[in-house]
Amino acid sequence: MEFVVYIIFSPSVDRYYVGHCQDLMDRLERHNGGRSKYTKMACDWKVKWTESFATRSEAMAREKEIKGKKSRKYVEFLIEQSNRV
Repeated sequence: MEFVVYIIFSPSVDRYYVGHCQDLMDRLERHNGGRSKYTKMACDWKVKWTESFATRSEAMAREKEIKGKKSRKYVEFLIEQSNRV
């Protein structure tokens, strides 16, 4: 089964969130439904970027790498690069 690392954005709180999952649409519904601790402050989350991996451990490592940079500029760079393709 495929795993996805994703970046979502909420215009109402002007924040990005990075996560990983197997079912992106279900996960987005949970974010927008207030059923996620770190994203319940908004209900207008939109997917801005994704990257697929064959295993959960690969996805978790990539998520950790992105979060480890602690950089909004890096997140926006990833989104911009994916929009160029």
